[in-house]
Amino acid sequence: MWLLVTIIVFLAARWICKKCNTPLMNPLIISLVVLIPTLTYFKVPFETYYEANGWLNYLLQPAVVALAFPLYEQLPQIRANWRIIALACGVGSAMSMLTTSVIAVYMQADITLIASLLGKSVTTPIAMEVSSHLGGEPAIAAILVLLVGLFGAIVAYPIYNLLNITHPIAKGLTMGTVSHALGTAACAERDGQDAAFSSLALVLCGVITSILAPSFFAFAVWLAA
Repeated sequence: MWLLVTIIVFLAARWICKKCNTPLMNPLIISLVVLIPTLTYFKVPFETYYEANGWLNYLLQPAVVALAFPLYEQLPQIRANWRIIALACGVGSAMSMLTTSVIAVYMQADITLIASLLGKSVTTPIAMEVSSHLGGEPAIAAILVLLVGLFGAIVAYPIYNLLNITHPIAKGLTMGTVSHALGTAACAERDGQDAAFSSLALVLCGVITSILAPSFFAFAVWLAA
């Protein structure tokens, strides 16, 4: 039953978003606004809802693998621009963790929260693993990833239009670096090239963050001392 409810709510949310034609109307936001109060009202445990939507969770894996197809289509451009791709992803990941560390320490966040914050700009499984490894709370990391992804999916394209950014490499790399899977999904709805570079950045930034996060966490601890 809840699987059918989830699908109907999401399809209705997509229809509403297409009719409204504004970045502020995101299918995920609308679905959450509808589903969470509904589940709360009927007192449905999370475990029950999660189990009922097992097929959707299973389909996430082939959906992620399917992102490799636009990458394959853009292989010539990737080979020709691999230096700028590596530089953009490396600098983007490092600056994300650096600014997070500095702001968190300035706001006097505790060490557990800082550990949970460092992986906010990578996809959920990696962020949760990074948080757990550093002694943070994976659940907090997952929520932050969702918020960051939604923010990027909503405001990125209006910013591109405002600044007249049109190149797919620029749009895709910035989206994938900052807003991971949700941003990549937003790219896929608009342009296949954007989605290809966004999915590439998503993977590269996940690897870079996994490697560098312990160093930035140590820096944050030193800064807070």
